[in-house]
Amino acid sequence: MIHLAGPLLLAAALAGTGIYGLLARRNAIMVLIGAELLMNAANVLLVTASTLPAGGLSALARGASGPSGDPLIPGQVMAVFVVTIAAAEIGLALAVILLLFRRRSTSDLTLVTDLGEASESGSTPPRQRDGEPVTAAAVGGQSLQEER
Repeated sequence: MIHLAGPLLLAAALAGTGIYGLLARRNAIMVLIGAELLMNAANVLLVTASTLPAGGLSALARGASGPSGDPLIPGQVMAVFVVTIAAAEIGLALAVILLLFRRRSTSDLTLVTDLGEASESGSTPPRQRDGEPVTAAAVGGQSLQEER
């Protein structure tokens, strides 16, 4: 039987990297990769926990070995469900990120503050690529400096 320290250390490293990717990154793809790393850490923990005997860690300390005689180990079945949900989530998230990139020409999440139908109805002023608001002088693709 494999020692528990290896998979637990791997899950901790995956979870730490995923949390860093979620909190410290601005790029939408990198945030999505961080979320996937967190789900993979959960998968490693589910499969690791399913290899424990029926009593858990206390039964392991008493000398019991291996899981109970269940052919469908619950941790592995749950990991398959998590992988299925992650595949659907990544497809939907990539579609949203692609639409965001087509509309805003950026995947930086800090620059995208107005999403939804209300943002298209004129509640916020339209912005140029450099982030400055569009003024009346910048009509027709000409800026104020080009008119002078």
